[in-house]
Amino acid sequence: MDLSIIVPTFNEGPNVDELLARIGAALDGRVFEVIFVDDSDDDTPAIIAAAAARSPFPVRLIHRDEPTAGLGGAVVAGFQAASSRWCLVMDGDLQHPPEDIPRLVERAERGDVDVVVASRYASGGTSSGLADATRTAVSRASTALTKAMFPRKLAGCSDPMTGFFLLDRDAVDVDALRPRGFKILLEVLARRQLRIDEVPFDFAERFAGSSKATFTQGVRFLTQLAMLRFGRMSAFALVGGFGAIANLVIMWGLIRLDLDYVPAAIVASVITIITNFLLLEYLVFADMRSESGRMATRFLKSFTFNGLEAIVRIPVLSILVEGAHIPAVLAAALTLVAAFVLRFMFHALVVYAPRRAKRAAGERATEPAAAGGRTLE
Repeated sequence: MDLSIIVPTFNEGPNVDELLARIGAALDGRVFEVIFVDDSDDDTPAIIAAAAARSPFPVRLIHRDEPTAGLGGAVVAGFQAASSRWCLVMDGDLQHPPEDIPRLVERAERGDVDVVVASRYASGGTSSGLADATRTAVSRASTALTKAMFPRKLAGCSDPMTGFFLLDRDAVDVDALRPRGFKILLEVLARRQLRIDEVPFDFAERFAGSSKATFTQGVRFLTQLAMLRFGRMSAFALVGGFGAIANLVIMWGLIRLDLDYVPAAIVASVITIITNFLLLEYLVFADMRSESGRMATRFLKSFTFNGLEAIVRIPVLSILVEGAHIPAVLAAALTLVAAFVLRFMFHALVVYAPRRAKRAAGERATEPAAAGGRTLE
């Protein structure tokens, strides 16, 4: 079968030539293309372009000038640009050995699956390429949590967090995918019941460069998991819960420093309003940003609403403390909970509301694969 190999890259220049050489050797005699979807801020695009000019098989480059949705968004752009029905996704760091690609293809050619997962945790697979025991433990725990959240859809998958898999593009609604960060396979499997089989593989050490896994990516994963399982409001609640805890901790600390509870509540509110906006911007409503105007305008709307909410909430807090004799921190917690639904509705319906559509005569659709970037073929 024809095959499109999608490789999302971020500053992976030193790996490109080795990756292409090994892919070519592994798939000698087959019809395939390689699509790099690149978000780099170094010379990786130039290295890919030079390698493409020398390659005996088709190599395409999509460089995204304004990356959205992280690695997952890059993979979706690859799906949209692919010329083949079957798309293989792999990392550009050679931790996913190209020599294993034929095994995934051979399994798919039987015709009874929608996705073939290269699994570190299936019998015969290994995760030795993970940097240390901590990353191994985090990976195992994340996998267990994910499978617990989707017991039916992930029943046949031991490694839903892998970035190495082969997908029948016709089996999924690519335009409905809303990826956040690294875990694009989770996004695919959680949205629709697919026929899954696995091929074990040995997760290798990086050929060159450094890992892109960060604490921020971990937060994005948890947000993605919450939104897939419970929807946007639950992710909003996750951010709101973090903000509420931070608010209470800051307020408690300031009170311990002998600041009166009212100014302490004001300072805590300002800090958490700004922090929460940034979390909403890059996690909960990331997919709505491009259609909702400028970031400065969104911040002004959000800050104004939260400021007005705080102006109302803090006098209520005073009434609860002075009139009802409720401890200050407990009273603050009660008022934060009461404000949650109003905050969600305002942000979903006002702050991130799409701008009024342009008149049809002025609209020009752009090709999804090249949106926000340049394409080299």
